[in-house]
Order: sequence, then structure tokens, then C-alpha cells
Amino acid sequence: MAIAARTGNSWMKRVATFVGGDTGIWRITNTKTVAGPPLKKVDRIAVIEDNLAALPTGGKWLIRGVTSNERYTTRKEHETVLSRQPALGRPEATRAALIPVTKSESWWQLSQSERRAIFETRSGHIRVGLKYLPAIARRLYHCRDLGEPFDFLTWFEYAPANVDVFEELVGILRQSEEWRYVEREIDIRLAREISWAGRDSDRQR
Repeated sequence: MAIAARTGNSWMKRVATFVGGDTGIWRITNTKTVAGPPLKKVDRIAVIEDNLAALPTGGKWLIRGVTSNERYTTRKEHETVLSRQPALGRPEATRAALIPVTKSESWWQLSQSERRAIFETRSGHIRVGLKYLPAIARRLYHCRDLGEPFDFLTWFEYAPANVDVFEELVGILRQSEEWRYVEREIDIRLAREISWAGRDSDRQR
């Protein structure tokens, strides 16, 4: 569901709710608690493009996020990413990862320019990510301002042939200076099952 939009060369904000439970076209194949407390164990995740206020039937947890303007990205970097970034929902992209992250209070006490220096100048977050486009599609959601238990969550989609490529990407990022500020991270891997599509709401993807 679009909650805000601007015209021209700007962005459209989208809110999504990720529901962990026993329904959804995305079946969980593995869950790893990288740092901090775990989430309740579930079998599936439903990705609902709406702002759910309460858990639906069969849900054990939900995380809401909203897309936003890119806070640590220059115009040139934005345009480069946009030109290479594939859309979500490609037929061949039947594997996915949901990675919610909480950063430490020391991260949020830094200025915008200090966070930018860590994020890109020294950690190369954007430079690294560009090397894995268009194999890996992604969408970043902001959660902190919605009062969620995580600050960000990123949804990735890729083809089975690129499973090792994705492992390489997250491995590099976790070795960066930026990840020293991560105090909670859950890594959830999924496989799309088309046979479930007809059972779920048309708001899901």
C-alpha cells in the first residue's frame, strides 16, 4: 500500500507487514539468530503490502516496515543502483531472505555524516552491493519510526543458482565496520511455493 508519494524523479513509499506463522507462499528453509534474542519459530512468512495493526489468524509475530528516501546515498550512487536493481517478483527468483536488524544506541548517537562515513566510505556497503546486481534483488524497509523491535529489515530475492552468491554478499557485509554496531540480527531463508499462492490474500507477494 502506498502511503506517500512524490512526482517526478522521486520515490513512492510503501509499507509492508511480514507475518511469521503457518500461512504464506514463502516457506522457511532456515533461520539463524546472528545476534541478540531470537524470534519465535515459524514455518512460513506472508508478505502483506499493507499496515497490519494486529496479528492475523495463524500468525505468531509480525514486523512492519516502510520504504524511505536513501539516507546515506549520494544522487550518483542512487542513480547507479536504480539502473541496475531488478524488480522483486521475478519468476526465476524462488529463493528469498528476510534479515531484520537492530543497531546499537551508539550508532544512533552519531551524526548523519559520521554514519555515512562508516556505511559507505569505510564499509563500502553500496559499492559491495552493486557487484551483486542484478543477481540479487532487494528492498530496504525502515522500522524504527514505527515502534518496531527492529530498526531495519531487508528483503532479498534471487534464483536458486545464486544461493552461493548471496552467501558471499552477506558474508562480506558482516565483516565490515558497519556491522560492529549491529546488536540484533535474524537471518531467515525462504523458498517460494507457488502451490500456496491461491490460498493466500491477493495483497501478498
